[in-house]
Amino acid sequence: MKVTSYKDLTVWQKAMDLVDEIYTITEYFPQSQKFSLVDQMQRAAVSIPSNIAEGSRRSSRDSYSYFLHVAYSSGAELETQLEISRRRNYCIEERYEKTSNLLSEVMKMLNRIVANLNRDPTHYSLQPTH
Repeated sequence: MKVTSYKDLTVWQKAMDLVDEIYTITEYFPQSQKFSLVDQMQRAAVSIPSNIAEGSRRSSRDSYSYFLHVAYSSGAELETQLEISRRRNYCIEERYEKTSNLLSEVMKMLNRIVANLNRDPTHYSLQPTH
């Protein structure tokens, strides 16, 4: 299958699933966290597929790589916030594990894409469509 859009990328699709998971688990957080941890977690989660999409529409491999790094950084931020939510008992362990595993999978995929971009400059195949 040829990739013609960021929506065709498995990493983007999984990142979108991650956004859904984060929104689901944060629904049950205490109201006191609505404008702090909940907001931060949702923003970090949304940032991941958003940066994958934005980077894929850039005209250069370096720009694409930059936005993938930003997505990865948002994932690292989310890892920490997810751990905080677990330590504070804001989510059940089963839901934490599911979300954490999905996040880990997305992070590994981002790492592989960046490594491929660095190894093979011609690997960049998503060109902007105008």
